[in-house]
Amino acid sequence: MRDINKIFLLIVACVGIIGWFIGQGLTMDNYQFFLSRRIPKVLAIVLAAVAISASSLVFQTITNNRILTPSILGFDALYTMVQVLIVVIFGSTSFLVVNAMTNFALSTGVMIGFSLLLFHFYFKRQDSNVFTLLLIGIVCGSLFSSVTNFMTMLVDPSEFTAIQDAMFASFNNINAKLVYWSLIPLSICLALLFYYSSQLDVLWLGIDNATSLGVNTKQLTQRIMILITVMIAISTALVGPVLFFGLITVSLTREIFKSYQHRFLIIASSLLAVFLLVTGQWFVEKVLAFQTTISVIINLVGAAISCSYS
Repeated sequence: MRDINKIFLLIVACVGIIGWFIGQGLTMDNYQFFLSRRIPKVLAIVLAAVAISASSLVFQTITNNRILTPSILGFDALYTMVQVLIVVIFGSTSFLVVNAMTNFALSTGVMIGFSLLLFHFYFKRQDSNVFTLLLIGIVCGSLFSSVTNFMTMLVDPSEFTAIQDAMFASFNNINAKLVYWSLIPLSICLALLFYYSSQLDVLWLGIDNATSLGVNTKQLTQRIMILITVMIAISTALVGPVLFFGLITVSLTREIFKSYQHRFLIIASSLLAVFLLVTGQWFVEKVLAFQTTISVIINLVGAAISCSYS
């Protein structure tokens, strides 16, 4: 009952902060301009928050580790590398850079394609283990980061700004079409996570216990990893890489709520993520006056949390 009351308070807090964020400075004369820019921005924040928090929550379940996030698989590094290679090969004025829809489709397609190819060859093995997959992800992420650092040394300084924008999460120049197109796949992935939530509850007991209770852990891990990949790929291509945000929201959710039901925890972590991200964006805009980005604050807090767990 206490957890339900906390959920209710979170809903009220989210509705309040979102309503205040949208309505700040709104008048009868400028409402069309304000709403046309703020609604896609807020919707992008909500989608990114839900995708990152939900995927991080279930990722910790299938790895049975509370300090891991999907970024360990190298998705953020792959996204940055793709953006750098596009600028280096085609230039910052290329259609692939200027057209947001094409860039979004290309980035998402590369990330999903790479992960599906990796999962296909890896899970064909009879002795496949998720921790070996994580080690492969760390190696690939280091490789992508090295290629990115090398390419940024070669790129023209005048075009480096196009690369720099892709290295940090930003909610200030959101393309409304991208936000609305992202709604459908993210909603499907979230619905499937709810469908598998009862099996995830059992998997949280450990692979051996889940297997003895009739859960096909290998098949479940494959399906959840694919859903995580799609959600992280879309959120990263939509707003940029947010490295530690999933760790922050999931850690706070598990501390605040005592439930172990994933259906409940997904809702709780999503609401908490929305509240933190909207509040953080307001802090960056109004208090810091855009002197830094929200991703810098997230990485600072997330690094502190990861150090406290270790």
